[in-house]
Amino acid sequence: MMLIFKALSALLSYPGADLVASLDEIRVVVDEETCLPKGERDALLRLIDDLAAHDLVELQERYVLLFDRTRSLSLHMFEHVHGESRDRGQAMVDLHALYESKGVIDDSRELPDFVPLFLEFLSIIDPSEAFGLIAEPAHVFAALAERLNKRGSVYEAIFRALGALARVRPDAKLLAALRAEPDPEPDDLEALDEAYEDAPVTFGGPGEACDPDALTARLRQARRPAPGIVQSSRPQTEFTHSDTKSS
Repeated sequence: MMLIFKALSALLSYPGADLVASLDEIRVVVDEETCLPKGERDALLRLIDDLAAHDLVELQERYVLLFDRTRSLSLHMFEHVHGESRDRGQAMVDLHALYESKGVIDDSRELPDFVPLFLEFLSIIDPSEAFGLIAEPAHVFAALAERLNKRGSVYEAIFRALGALARVRPDAKLLAALRAEPDPEPDDLEALDEAYEDAPVTFGGPGEACDPDALTARLRQARRPAPGIVQSSRPQTEFTHSDTKSS
């Protein structure tokens, strides 16, 4: 089990009392993670210190302002890749099927591409497969890190860490396309409305270096059995992403 993915999932989830109670445990996981460079580990430890230092209500308000009210900071990966196009629906189906192929039953209220849910899934699969999957949305993580850096947010540390774990250089064309997207401040209500009204961006056609279907293709490949291997049935594991966010 890759505990660092589980730790990052917890840190990126809506702050609740359970997260605050787990911060010391998460700190140990981060401090001992050899897959991350020291700079990324130190930034995550500063994030943990920040979470521990603030009132829970303040943490929740900040989280909502960042990730719920700002489309450019959406924690749903496919929104940055497919926008509102029909391709996003198929990508969701493929990701959900991947979860099920690993014996996982996702009974959370979140969509399959919700980053904390995706990271929790990566924590329970084979590390080599997890690293392959995390590499595909590297450009999304890079763009989110830049946008959070612009706001001076400590949450930048999570996406810098994901970029380091991806072990690939983000696709330059994909990243440039995301940089060109509107990125209004959360309190600029008029700009936020305009951003949600914009038509989804297309990053190129099939076969191009900036093909937005790259992650979808890898998801399909990941759940396909190897040639000559009969895929055995396995007991299903109930997989619940802890989400204490009030409705």
